[in-house]
Amino acid sequence: MHKRLAFIDTLRGVAVLSVLLQHALEVIVQNHPTGAYYWAFHDAIGYYINFGRFGVVLFFFVSGFVIPFSFPDSATPVRDFAISRFFRLYPAYWTSMLIGLVTILVLDAKVYPLSQFLVNLTMLQTFVNVPNLWIFYWTLAIELLFYIACTILFAMGLLNLRYTAFAIVIAAAVVGSAAALTIENRTVSSLMEVGLNLSAMFLGKIVRDTVIGGKLRWTHVAACTLLYGVFAITLAERRFGGVYHENFFYSYSIGSAYVFAALVFIVSAALGERLAWRFMAFVGVISYSVYLVSPFVIVWVHRVIGVGSGPLGWSLFVAMIVALSLLVSWLTYARVEKPSISYGHRFRSERRRPVLLDPALSTQGAAE
Repeated sequence: MHKRLAFIDTLRGVAVLSVLLQHALEVIVQNHPTGAYYWAFHDAIGYYINFGRFGVVLFFFVSGFVIPFSFPDSATPVRDFAISRFFRLYPAYWTSMLIGLVTILVLDAKVYPLSQFLVNLTMLQTFVNVPNLWIFYWTLAIELLFYIACTILFAMGLLNLRYTAFAIVIAAAVVGSAAALTIENRTVSSLMEVGLNLSAMFLGKIVRDTVIGGKLRWTHVAACTLLYGVFAITLAERRFGGVYHENFFYSYSIGSAYVFAALVFIVSAALGERLAWRFMAFVGVISYSVYLVSPFVIVWVHRVIGVGSGPLGWSLFVAMIVALSLLVSWLTYARVEKPSISYGHRFRSERRRPVLLDPALSTQGAAE
């Protein structure tokens, strides 16, 4: 019998609401006079911790916890894995693109080049150096890389060996930290950031192998987390600099986001279902839609209704964005995501035996 882990959905809910909160508050402070509250906003979401990056990295940890175990026990596991990923990711992604294009066309009378649109349809735009239609799509490339890495390791029989993920995280942290310290090149820093994000995912697998699989011990988690933290702080310092420029991307806030996401995830995994929260788990179930649709909800609310003034007005603005985002995302989940996932099951071969986690569990997230 399949089992769904409510604490994983709860973490997804926390992650996507963190991203949503960051984006909504940025709209307020960047586009409207906030007077005496200006630096309070920056301290909260730009100087001490970037909650948007925290949420994204928390999603990466969740992916590492579930995706490597999503290969079914079937005659064609790689094929079935690819099919499940396609029907999970692409229909909702295309729906997001459609909503975004309509939003930009109606509010700004703007259109994108046909070539850019067509390449973005493939979700491979980052790999061929074509700009994302919207910047928040960047996480999808990281997820696709992780899927590819897991598929290769699975095909080689290495994915679920005891020390594979452990070795990957250690090697990435050592090489990445050394490169960040010795090579002053923005392209190299960008590549190291990709490596850091992938490290978070493999660290998520290490935690899973510790709390559920029993293959590893907490000493392995501690060693990898320590090196991962050094990697994150070192790279953030080199990539984003130690002088705050009011753009919400500062070495302290980004580094702390990576470290805090790791600590939250590890503690949550250790406590397990005791941290499950029904409402937040519901948000986690629809979190992929929330991630893909909420930026356009923010645009509509901002442009049509406005932000308001003062703490009360800003609070109402954020509350309205959250409420409408959840409503629209629930609709896209019910009408697009869920039916697409069910339809995709028709093309998958039969399992020989049930897996521990429901396939749906491994297919929820900001960039899955």
